Amino acid sequence: MTAIEIAEISSYSFTHTGNVRDDNQDAVWLCNPEDEFTSKVGHLYGIADGMGGYAHGGIASKLALETFFDTFYEANGATPLQKFRVGIQNANLSVYQTAQQMAAGRMGTTLTTVNIFGHNLYVGHVGDSRAYLIRENKSICLTNDHTRVGELVRMKILAPDKVRTHSQRSVLEKCLGASLFVQPDVFKVHVKEDDMLVLCTDGVWSVIEDDEFANLTKDKNSPKELGKEIINLAMKRESDDNLSIIVLRFNKLVSSIEPDKVKKEWFISNLFRRNSK
Repeated sequence: MTAIEIAEISSYSFTHTGNVRDDNQDAVWLCNPEDEFTSKVGHLYGIADGMGGYAHGGIASKLALETFFDTFYEANGATPLQKFRVGIQNANLSVYQTAQQMAAGRMGTTLTTVNIFGHNLYVGHVGDSRAYLIRENKSICLTNDHTRVGELVRMKILAPDKVRTHSQRSVLEKCLGASLFVQPDVFKVHVKEDDMLVLCTDGVWSVIEDDEFANLTKDKNSPKELGKEIINLAMKRESDDNLSIIVLRFNKLVSSIEPDKVKKEWFISNLFRRNSK
């Protein structure tokens, strides 16, 4: 029996149109813990926010997640980080080419995905959806916003506490589908049992402060309880966007051996393969 087969990760997801929008352009995607893919490559989750200012944002978010998951699961012999890079690039091309085929103008979406393999959390990220790691009643945002305002924060021109109220908070500098190539953030974080992880779109985090994610976990041990509390708070604070969330709890993690080599033939054959058909 492998490490992944006995790992126990509970999850909860929710996506809602919200109080203002007429349609939901967000999408969430969760692995099946009983699926053979999960036993081999670990637990995989993703969230995407189709761009409201572009055409067919709902199509873009679902297509990006579907393409990414398909690419990730088809990878044999590649490291998790390599799977993220190729999977996100394929997702980007799928959205870009679909927009051309539909004559839909520009389509775009954010994409934030995570893979839990052993005690490692792998993250792939483009856009301004976020991933929060919650440990011992403290929360940390693992992702950087690929927005104009986010860049101002990194340049120390704007204070982090001004992001949520800034008039250009949602102006993206990077997303999937805007061009032929995209450079994602891809990284690894060590996680522990009883850690919780929150993936959410900007409709959620724009009205909830970073430390509030941790505060809300104090009396809520299950992802479902926490997820509902976060969504109810975002609705109460009258978020003006779609609301989507994935909450994970790492109940039991065990050691595993990560592939240390990338098969060159896999990389070449799978890069853009789905998009050349």
